[in-house]
Amino acid sequence: MTNYSVFNSENNPLYILLNNRYSSPAIVAPPEEDAAANGRFFMVTSASTAVGAGSNLLIQISNPNGSGRSLYVSKISGGVSAAATVNLYSGGTVTGGTTPTPFNMQLGNATTSVATSRVATGSVSGTPTLFYTTLLAAGMFEVAFAGGLIVAPNRSVTISVGTGAITAAANISWWEF
Repeated sequence: MTNYSVFNSENNPLYILLNNRYSSPAIVAPPEEDAAANGRFFMVTSASTAVGAGSNLLIQISNPNGSGRSLYVSKISGGVSAAATVNLYSGGTVTGGTTPTPFNMQLGNATTSVATSRVATGSVSGTPTLFYTTLLAAGMFEVAFAGGLIVAPNRSVTISVGTGAITAAANISWWEF
């Protein structure tokens, strides 16, 4: 029986396959790149917003019933001017504010998101289910899900940043398939 070397050398097939980029490129990219290349990667931002005492900055994205797609949340990011809390809820009601159109991250692509969004200041009402919370010091924050948070049809996710007299910004990005 032949005693093969456990070390990979230039003459072994594994070495050739991993290093021959011409015949078999070994390029690995996150799913966001493929979604953006297909015009299915979207983002909503609150921009920099002054939040009054006792209020929160709120962003909600909702996937309408019968949309035929799921929303795969990539990340939630933003920043705060003073200590705050970030809470993520399944469901809940956000009233008032604005209804920004989700931005397609393939610049110039006319494909629109199935999601609806709302950005407001205040408090989440209804019967939201809290599933994530973190305390923040002043500065930037990022919560990466890489598609591990899925918003099915007839569901929504709500981001709350606050409470207090702060200036805050929040962003949520997702892809759809």
